[in-house]
Amino acid sequence: MKILLAVDGSVYTKKMLAYLVTHEHWLSSANEYTVLTVQPPLPPRARAALGKAVVDQYYAEEAEKILAPVCTFLERHGVQAERRVKVGPIGETIAQEAEEGKFDLIVMGSHGHGALATLVMGSVATSVLAHCKVPVLLVR
Repeated sequence: MKILLAVDGSVYTKKMLAYLVTHEHWLSSANEYTVLTVQPPLPPRARAALGKAVVDQYYAEEAEKILAPVCTFLERHGVQAERRVKVGPIGETIAQEAEEGKFDLIVMGSHGHGALATLVMGSVATSVLAHCKVPVLLVR
């Protein structure tokens, strides 16, 4: 199975990883994993003032803060995962990546850093569900 792990470094990312470890059929060397983090775009004026090189460096550093611990965790459990970083509207970008990459499943936390915005399900999770035809496993 080809699985996309959408991560943002929040508590719910950690809960999602803990869930995977306790369910061996989800975290197995038989599956193919890609870890995706999506960075929200900086405002156009900020991008213009900073320049492309500085903005690209910023996105890379922010993504590495999120991806490094997740990939280390997966490696400790015998799983190698491809890393991907995208910039754009988070929910829509996750859905687009899942469909274009022909993933069988998206696994993500039910909330992220913006968890106060909605109580039942985070706004990113809601957006992914609204824009995606790929099955989504939300971990709360």
